[in-house]
Amino acid sequence: MSSDLAEVRIQEGESLENALRRFKRKVQQEDIIKEVKRHSFYLKPGEKKRAKEALARKRSRKKARKEQE
Repeated sequence: MSSDLAEVRIQEGESLENALRRFKRKVQQEDIIKEVKRHSFYLKPGEKKRAKEALARKRSRKKARKEQE
């Protein structure tokens, strides 16, 4: 996660809604939400490995199904 946070300065005569829209876009571009979700809970290394393997199995099954069609 980058050390600087998303920052939007309200420009002269700009509405709060526009500034908020710019802020949301900036947060989305910097993947801040994804990073927060990733750090919101702790997975033990073994659990992380099992989840990664399960995802790989799911992807390979999906790929095999597509190739059969």
